[in-house]
Amino acid sequence: MTLASAPSLVIFDCDGVLVDTEHVANELLVRVLAEDGFHVTHQESRKLFVGRSIDSIVRHVEESIGRTLRSDWASHVREETLKAFTEGEIKAIAGVDMVIHQFVERGVSCCVASSGSLEKMRFTLAATNLLPLLKNVLFSAEQVEHGKPAPDLFLHAAREMGHAPDTCVVIEDSVPGVQAARAANMRVLGYAGDPHTDADGLAQAGAEVFRDMRELPRLLGVEVRPTNLQP
Repeated sequence: MTLASAPSLVIFDCDGVLVDTEHVANELLVRVLAEDGFHVTHQESRKLFVGRSIDSIVRHVEESIGRTLRSDWASHVREETLKAFTEGEIKAIAGVDMVIHQFVERGVSCCVASSGSLEKMRFTLAATNLLPLLKNVLFSAEQVEHGKPAPDLFLHAAREMGHAPDTCVVIEDSVPGVQAARAANMRVLGYAGDPHTDADGLAQAGAEVFRDMRELPRLLGVEVRPTNLQP
């Protein structure tokens, strides 16, 4: 495959796609939810909430427990999540920095579109040394009316980056994210390198599932220059 068949813009989700944060974030979420009488396992939390904005989580929990959460619940979760990230070790997804460099080298633009806040993205990307590659191309569900699974966030990112939706590819690890990409008329690949990822759900929602981030350039038809050639 050649660059002509490659996308013009690759839109990455952040948590679970660029940075390995889902385990820590969901452990924290399970604990905080239990304090408010909403009891789920770690795996159930991931299936219910991965890819969703904090406002969407609040609505789901309030409907389930039949009462309103305290007014600072969302900000409390954000603060506790950042604290958990500070105390734990956050790593970049294996090979993703190399992949971004390859895309840039071959003229394919990249950006990030996440249900998380801009503050959270900057924190986790800085902690994993990815921020210098992506600091000016971050888009959050905070910036649109409807978060994932609505298409608003991906359409906003494509518009701000100057690309038509049908020339974009989204890299996601959540079912709501895949649904959002499909609704935006974008090709979507579902990253399932984490064994806890709902790979079947990603496929059923319309994603092409893959498990090694280093395979992404080949899967997208981005020509990669051969290395270690003899002169």
